[in-house]
Amino acid sequence: MGKATSSSSTATPTPTPSALFFRCKLLCFSLLYLLTTLFLALYHYLSPTQCLFRSSPFDHPLQTPLFTYPSSYGEHKYALTTHRSVCNSSIFFSDYRRLFKEIQELCRNSSAFTPVLRYMQGKNSGSFGANFSTQKRISYFDHSNDNVEVPCGFFKEFPITTYDRIAMENCSGVVVVSAIFNNHDKIRQPRGLGSKTLDTVCFFMFVDEATLKGLDYHQLISTKSDEYRIGAWRIVKISSNEFYENPAMNGVIPKYLVHRLFPNSKFSIWIDAKLQLTADPLLLIHSLVVSENVDMAISRHPFFIHTMEEAMATARWKKWWDVESLQTQMETYCENGLQPWTSNKLPYPSDVPDSALIIRKHGLRSNLFSCLVFNELEAFNPRDQLAFAYVRDGMSPKLKLNMFDVEVFEQVAMEYRHSLKTNRATSLKGSGAGLLLIDLEGAKLQYCLRFNFKATNNKAEYELDRYLHKGRPCEKI
Repeated sequence: MGKATSSSSTATPTPTPSALFFRCKLLCFSLLYLLTTLFLALYHYLSPTQCLFRSSPFDHPLQTPLFTYPSSYGEHKYALTTHRSVCNSSIFFSDYRRLFKEIQELCRNSSAFTPVLRYMQGKNSGSFGANFSTQKRISYFDHSNDNVEVPCGFFKEFPITTYDRIAMENCSGVVVVSAIFNNHDKIRQPRGLGSKTLDTVCFFMFVDEATLKGLDYHQLISTKSDEYRIGAWRIVKISSNEFYENPAMNGVIPKYLVHRLFPNSKFSIWIDAKLQLTADPLLLIHSLVVSENVDMAISRHPFFIHTMEEAMATARWKKWWDVESLQTQMETYCENGLQPWTSNKLPYPSDVPDSALIIRKHGLRSNLFSCLVFNELEAFNPRDQLAFAYVRDGMSPKLKLNMFDVEVFEQVAMEYRHSLKTNRATSLKGSGAGLLLIDLEGAKLQYCLRFNFKATNNKAEYELDRYLHKGRPCEKI
């Protein structure tokens, strides 16, 4: 009889201790990654805005409201909320403590802000900016020689108190600036400030006599005091009757000459008084300027890309009363090189900004741009969006600019507006015409026509519209 044999099965090798340790370690890392991802996703989902993202939800301590206003103050204003279900352009905020130290080191490093722009000196009784001719202004666009002095306002004394002047000169790091003239807006306190921001960042609000009286009326300040402060803001009164008749033009001085008003500051944020800052200024400076290695950060306009579009809107919506001067301004810019936006202008994504929020590093390029824009605004009108691309494209050296998406702007500032009013000739649905027929017996027949195109009954505006559509290279939009 044959000997029975049994089939032997292949034995599974026993894992070595080192292999088991490696697998255990890999499993732990996988679980840690999964839990971290889920936590950050949950935090991002529950965050009040999905456009802002911080490296850690705990590194930015928020503070309580800085000031309590009486109920009567600002009641005619309402907030414009945004309703975006998704965010296509989020902004990343670094660790607050780390960026705080980084910005402090930058402010102490003077070499990071050289060379220094030199300014033309002298007194001119005619205007604050001397109101140079077109060709004279253009001659300063090419700044190839650092020894050349550039006209940049202050040809008349800037009338502020000695207390305010000393405080402005002592602001040697970051300054946030705003202005209210003719009591047109209300003071909004910044929100979302870090624990050290108020100790290191200066907040200055420039006002005129009418605004100061309004603040005194609401008992927010006492006009008998030499210095005024409301919450985070130091209030600086200037005598507007010594400057421009138009209050908006007076607001251009702190908006574009902030580097001259605060000669020792290294970074600045301009914010229109219609806005309330809802993100820490240090976070904005670091994420939008320092991290991007640019001279300036400003939002794109939500609708317009070409300067001519903004010019037409300025005329159509009566943003500036002298439409004929707008035509002269556009003719001047077209004759001196202004072109519509094309991809050839990249990395500049647009010619029209929303200049309600401007974040600057006070270097030569940024300061030169601000001076040149101010000179254009004094020459024509305070609508800075019209001069923006003309100066930016024509100046040398070129400005390093971060034009971020409008949805980012909407998440770092809250806008307040007056109650909207329209007249009978204005409608969001378009333009129209009415026809009234009366027969011999007095019977009336009324007809209404609505146009699906823009129209105007203003002769000067019509002439501007016709000029902008003649087909010249500058007007092709």
